[in-house]
Amino acid sequence: MPSTPSDSDLCEIRRREGRLDEAAAHGRRAVALDPGDAACWYNLGVVLYDRLEVAASISCERRAVRLRPDWPGPHFELAEGLLLSGQWGEGWREYEWRWRLRGVPPLVPPSLLTRGGSSAPRPWDGRPLPEGILLLVADQGFGDTIQFARYLPMAAALCPALVVACSPEILPVIRALPGGHRIVTDWEEAPPFDAYAALSGLPGLFGTGIDTVPPPLPGLRAEPERVQRWAERLDGLLPRGYRRVGLVWAGRPTHGNDRNRSLPLAQLAPFFALEKTALVSLQKGPAQAEAARYYGAAPLVDLGPELESFADTMAVLGQLDHVVCVDTAVAHLAGAMGRPTAVLLPHAPDWRWLLGRGGTPWYPTVTLHRQPAPGQWDEAIRGAVAAVAGGRLRASGRPTRR
Repeated sequence: MPSTPSDSDLCEIRRREGRLDEAAAHGRRAVALDPGDAACWYNLGVVLYDRLEVAASISCERRAVRLRPDWPGPHFELAEGLLLSGQWGEGWREYEWRWRLRGVPPLVPPSLLTRGGSSAPRPWDGRPLPEGILLLVADQGFGDTIQFARYLPMAAALCPALVVACSPEILPVIRALPGGHRIVTDWEEAPPFDAYAALSGLPGLFGTGIDTVPPPLPGLRAEPERVQRWAERLDGLLPRGYRRVGLVWAGRPTHGNDRNRSLPLAQLAPFFALEKTALVSLQKGPAQAEAARYYGAAPLVDLGPELESFADTMAVLGQLDHVVCVDTAVAHLAGAMGRPTAVLLPHAPDWRWLLGRGGTPWYPTVTLHRQPAPGQWDEAIRGAVAAVAGGRLRASGRPTRR
């Protein structure tokens, strides 16, 4: 006969089902019954983060860390709580435990660390490397790479011989940055190097605080020829004199938090009624099909099938007056390009968006619109509509405030 799930197991099961009140009740019962079990405290900490009880979540993960100091899971969850609550000093240190999580591959293939020579490459500690070669690896998702690419000039100042390893998909963004860094998209292309680091580890290496976040991607611009082509395309598709608003309503379905961060296009209906407004869908993936079922007063143009790469997306973003999107790569790209952007956030957001803020130190032109409770988008959408409607077009096509 199958065994009955424990309260700790039920805590995680109910959390994944989105039944957070039940999950928390099971979690609290579990730690009361067995306060010496680190897994009970860990699971309770995770569900408390989802309930945005961040201080309590941090306390639970600290308890789990004390009980099992070598277990990566509680360290990583502790990092997320610390970073979300603005405790970045300790948060960056705990964030390094992500490399020990189950299923996380090594930053660099072991074969590259042992090939030739008597001196093996070493993890970079942030100190100057004037004579050596530094390999920086874009180790996380597209949005993370865009967010942390701002540290490339700082790293290059310490190590002029800089090589960036990234996926082919994000190559157009890295290539568009000033600096002329060497870029590889295949491990076999990587030259011998003396030190290496994760792009996502640079905020910690440089001791970034909320008040010392570097400006985003200086000089990031789309290719002029591509800009001209998309400008002509949009001028032919959209009514003259209309406000142009880009929409992205869903992220990748494979993302671990996608059910919380994504929403149906139909839920953005308040945008459909905006006067003198044309909507431009930048949506990719399965959710792109929803654009074919759009019905609203504002005209909508679906560019998803035509956006072949981030190079196209950058060119289109430059033609828009505002972008409205969920927490996905386009939010980072639009913010990095200085485009006015309204980001819709779930109740328990990713750590980078911090708590209770209407803006973000990572992107000065981004406004944040948060769910007041899990699954409740209406208030966040109303705030984003107000942000879009509060801009007016100048002769340059760029928005300004009334």
